Amino acid sequence: MLDIPPEEFEDLVAEALDGIPDELARLVDNVVFVVEDDSDGERGLLLGLYEGVPLTSRGTWYAGAMPDRITIYRNPILSICRGYDEVVEQVRVTVVHEIAHHFGIDDDRLHELGYG
Repeated sequence: MLDIPPEEFEDLVAEALDGIPDELARLVDNVVFVVEDDSDGERGLLLGLYEGVPLTSRGTWYAGAMPDRITIYRNPILSICRGYDEVVEQVRVTVVHEIAHHFGIDDDRLHELGYG
């Protein structure tokens, strides 16, 4: 397995977030991004996880809600990649995938778009 220190991996996630087009980034609302080494394992091998209420499901009741959470998991990504450039690309794809869930896009559609 590749070894990229947590701080460097967090920088890769930040760079992936910086790569989101401004017109989409402005629409991301009430979301916190975190990096963890591993998921709890209950859902199998996860590269990332969106937890929250998608924008498409929010109504007037949503005011004052706690932030949605997008978690990017370092070790699972490192375990499936063969080199640094592949890690950079997988982090980008995972960040886009999880942000898409925030916009209400499901896994089937993400697979069709190449972000599965």
